[in-house]
Amino acid sequence: MLRRLLPLFPLLVVVLALAACGGDDGSDAAGTTAAASSDDTCASVDAPDPKPDGGETAPTEPLAAGKTYKLVFETSCGDFTVTLDQKSAPKTAASLVALAKSGFYDGTTFHRVVPGFVIQGGDPKGTGTGGPGYQTVDPPPLDTQYSEGVVAMAKGAADPAGAAGSQFFVVTAPDAGLPPEYAVVGTVTEGMETVSAIEALGTGDGPPSQPVVIEKVTVEES
Repeated sequence: MLRRLLPLFPLLVVVLALAACGGDDGSDAAGTTAAASSDDTCASVDAPDPKPDGGETAPTEPLAAGKTYKLVFETSCGDFTVTLDQKSAPKTAASLVALAKSGFYDGTTFHRVVPGFVIQGGDPKGTGTGGPGYQTVDPPPLDTQYSEGVVAMAKGAADPAGAAGSQFFVVTAPDAGLPPEYAVVGTVTEGMETVSAIEALGTGDGPPSQPVVIEKVTVEES
């Protein structure tokens, strides 16, 4: 089962850094950051009903060599595009393309938004405990950096390095300070302003202040 998906230590570093900038505690500082950045970019929408957990089958074929694959996320805060990294995470990239084509991500949410750290989504249940029913494993290199715009896969603490289901996170910090445990599946190449708008709704370590819905994910091949 998927459970707590990112280590708490980097988050504590973020909280301490925010508190050092004048907040009384981590929650207040994070809330101030969100309020200062918030605008009318995100539509007010209802949270969707949870989708079925599991039930998917891992793809058995790799993506076509020499092709570029992009995932276009249409969200209630706008669109952003992720260019997949087949070299770094070939199994995971193939999995995400298959899940996107099947509509797995459509009607899911960003269930965890931590200002100055990450936005996290891809859980059909919307609780941080769901997944596709299988795992891929693409161990990242030891020198992997989780910097702003990097898209990587969430996993449980007991899972091996590079394990992935369907839950992903987009780094919003210049350096998230994470160990090389999380498969890097790509980078945001368009729409980072949308990611920032989602981040602005964070109030600490948990759900955003209003639902952020992934309305549709489409695959572009070139």
